[in-house]
Amino acid sequence: MDKSPPKNSSVTVADVARKAGVSKATAARVLGGYGTVSDRVREVVTAAARALGYRTNELARSMTTGRSGSIGVVVGDIENPFFSLAVRGITDVARQAGFTVILSNSGEDIDAEKAAIRNLLSKRVDGLIVSPAKDDDVDHLHEAVRSGLPLVLLDRGSDTLAVDTVIADDRHAAESITRQLVSLGHRRIAYVTACDTPDHSFRTLQDISTASVRRRIEGYLRVCEEAGLSDMGKWVRVGAVTPDQTRRIVTEMLQSPQRPTAIIASDSMIALEAFKVHRQLGLTIPDDVSLVSFHDADWTSVTSPPVTVVRQPVYDLGATAAELLVKRLNGATETARKVVLKTEIVERASVRAAL
Repeated sequence: MDKSPPKNSSVTVADVARKAGVSKATAARVLGGYGTVSDRVREVVTAAARALGYRTNELARSMTTGRSGSIGVVVGDIENPFFSLAVRGITDVARQAGFTVILSNSGEDIDAEKAAIRNLLSKRVDGLIVSPAKDDDVDHLHEAVRSGLPLVLLDRGSDTLAVDTVIADDRHAAESITRQLVSLGHRRIAYVTACDTPDHSFRTLQDISTASVRRRIEGYLRVCEEAGLSDMGKWVRVGAVTPDQTRRIVTEMLQSPQRPTAIIASDSMIALEAFKVHRQLGLTIPDDVSLVSFHDADWTSVTSPPVTVVRQPVYDLGATAAELLVKRLNGATETARKVVLKTEIVERASVRAAL
């Protein structure tokens, strides 16, 4: 006889088993997601659990299966639309695979990233997706891998970590947009990034610890060198971390005797502040200065003029990272993969030939 539990009591596996007419062990296998049962039994138990309002005891399931059913994600700046969209791709894929996502924000601070990793490991996440703040400081990620935890790197790779990695073709994208600006007669082309150095000055590529930005600057400098433009490192401006710092950097450049004729913003948040500074100084885009942004943020298409962008497959970066991690969690053992997704230049009205 089916006897539902009192309304004020919590529903247990035994309650579900009684309603479904199966043993407690069978109900536990279905509700815990382990072991083997027939499709008919699974349907009956699932229907009984739904009818009773049963909620899985995640701690108990973790102890039984060795899985928490969660994925840890650490990104550089959740306020940046780039990472917000990438996380959407991750969560969509994770949810379909039955995993929840625990999100941490490093603020591009390596110590905060290490603390986030420790916290996620204490929560016994089943795997990690990380955008490393510094690709030359990844001992904490090596430790996670040595512990047997699957790890996927998002947007930023590391030559010392043999793990699945998903990036965009940043170097090629930077080469393409720089080559376009050079062909339009631009010679004073500034590249502005949030990456910083101890003295807030760029000297060599080794100064840039974020792999994706380093690839972009490398592409930018390579095309400039091919075009015969010398000493272009002086046009790389670092430290655009906050809106105030970005406005200061852009204002200083635009008020200098040799102001740039074009600015490449390393992300849409920098581009937005640069756009504002142009307005405040009474300069016109693109008549006075051309502007290009990495990442096709929503605002870039509705400004006057709309901004030319390097459109990155941001959602797909996150979704692909999650797909690779889920495959590892499901037992995939093949050699670590490096997936490079293509970008495209979306030409709008913020770029014109240099005067």
